[in-house]
Amino acid sequence: MELLIIRHGQSEADLLGVHEGRADFSLTELGEKQAKKMAAFVATHFPPDIILSSPLKRAKSTALTLQEEVGCVLIEDKDLMEFNNGVLAGLSREVAAIKYPLPPNGRPAHIPIENGESELEFRFRAERIFHKITNVYQEYKRVAIVSHGGLISQFLKAFLQQSNTSNFVYATGDTGIHLLEIKENVRVIRFLNNQAHLS
Repeated sequence: MELLIIRHGQSEADLLGVHEGRADFSLTELGEKQAKKMAAFVATHFPPDIILSSPLKRAKSTALTLQEEVGCVLIEDKDLMEFNNGVLAGLSREVAAIKYPLPPNGRPAHIPIENGESELEFRFRAERIFHKITNVYQEYKRVAIVSHGGLISQFLKAFLQQSNTSNFVYATGDTGIHLLEIKENVRVIRFLNNQAHLS
């Protein structure tokens, strides 16, 4: 099976300088244009058989644009949501730094943000959704996954079987596309963070 992983387009939070995470901001006008370009590109080169999406507005809107272009089923899954940043969601970075400063050596991986999740919980959520997708949807040749930068980075760690202490981060730009393939016991990276459709 192939996994076509797509980040949402530019959101309003990108322009406001706030912690986004679970704050449910919509796409900007530019974000909507990015989603349309992505959808046309994907429909032409890598049409999926099914689309799975985070229910947060910025991802769902991007996924709906893709669905309109390719015409396949779209299913929401809460495990594809961005990192649950609890009390930080929607706060400006300046206010957050004063109200909820990081401990001197950073927050330990097992300790969650207030009303949120820990880095370890986030990592294992990505493992859970990776294994769910590769088992429940294995009859599909190509599965599109529309999500968020943080979750996508953790999902790639799951695909690459990296440890939960791995310091690797995989960046994804607005509507960036990753193509992964699983065949028998081999995991293949076809490409990462392709944004050719925005050129």
